[in-house]
Amino acid sequence: MTLAAQGAFAAGGGSSVTEVSIGGGIMSQEMTPIEVSAGGLDRWVRGFESRARAAGISQRTFDAAFRNVRYLDDVIARDRNQAEFTKQIWEYLDGAVSEPRIRNGQRALRRHGNVLERIEDHYRVEKEIVAAVWGLESAYGERRGETPVISALATLAYDGRRGRFFEAQLIAALEIIQAGDVNARNMTGSWAGAMGHTQFIPTSYLAFAQDFTGDGKRDIWSNDPTDALASTASYLARHGWTFGQPWGVEVVLPQGFDYSQTSERIKKTPQQWAGMGVRDISGQAVPNHGRASILLPGGAQGAAFMIFDNFHVIERYNAADAYVIGVGHLADRLAGGPAIQASWPRGYAPLSFRQKRELQRRLTRAGFDTDGSDGIIGPNTIAAIRAYQESIGVTPDGFASQDVLSRLRGR
Repeated sequence: MTLAAQGAFAAGGGSSVTEVSIGGGIMSQEMTPIEVSAGGLDRWVRGFESRARAAGISQRTFDAAFRNVRYLDDVIARDRNQAEFTKQIWEYLDGAVSEPRIRNGQRALRRHGNVLERIEDHYRVEKEIVAAVWGLESAYGERRGETPVISALATLAYDGRRGRFFEAQLIAALEIIQAGDVNARNMTGSWAGAMGHTQFIPTSYLAFAQDFTGDGKRDIWSNDPTDALASTASYLARHGWTFGQPWGVEVVLPQGFDYSQTSERIKKTPQQWAGMGVRDISGQAVPNHGRASILLPGGAQGAAFMIFDNFHVIERYNAADAYVIGVGHLADRLAGGPAIQASWPRGYAPLSFRQKRELQRRLTRAGFDTDGSDGIIGPNTIAAIRAYQESIGVTPDGFASQDVLSRLRGR
């Protein structure tokens, strides 16, 4: 799932939230098994029925939606055993912004150009950004998911590990059916309940889905992607998208640059960054698009980006930096922009999930608090790594590396 998961990605060390991405999970955690059998689902549904009715779901809607509900073992297996995230940013971008995805996206822009231009004019969100979200979430509509959403959400709510979250999604799904936008049979999506071309979860659908075709239904499931694309533009617009502002710009940092300044929490104007020697890849100062931060997703040996407020708007769709950069860079390529120019430290052995947790524990014990050890490298952990690196006199890029872990082990 993604989008529309409204902050379901953990943002930094200490958060216990696991991956719920609207369309194609970038990051996840190892799960603790919970023993739940299929046999109790019918009993759970009977208890849930009274809660659904109290929430305003009619008996007719409930009966129709649950007529063929079944326990989905595969959904539980996938929820319990999400693979830990071991891909580095460059490996993720290799797939997210591959040449076939760029070609298919340019083809989609031509095929749906009129609709995307009207959406751009109405919501003031660039058509390439909308198309890039579409490309990453469902490969431009080719992989929308075929799992029955009511069965998937009922299974997950009954399972109980994130029961409150999934029960809220299930109520929202029933509200969608009751409103007549789709029937239960055609409400299909991912194993975790994300739906349609751009993979909205039910609560986000209720809040942001649009009827851009004017047919009286907010249809994100059909072969016509119009409503789904408009819904994505609506979501981004209502979270503060600034038309004409880039998500980010690849930059080159000068020798001797103060890497303690590379943090999403530190913002300066492009003119101030230029005064520190930061230039775009053509050697020019970055135009004034507003206050910005410097991001090093691959550490000091990888690409550097000057990121603007629109970066954080895309984060509302999916908070993983890899996803945000993937959407932004794919949009740039669809608009005819160049590939990322800097090299990446390929061949580097990434930290495993367990090593990331060990890193966080060791940092905290050393006096550099990560605010928990959840195995997710977010702002708190990056700040702790940077402070530790500064304390030992190495480049403080905040990158969670084998080198940092080895140094901590050798304390």
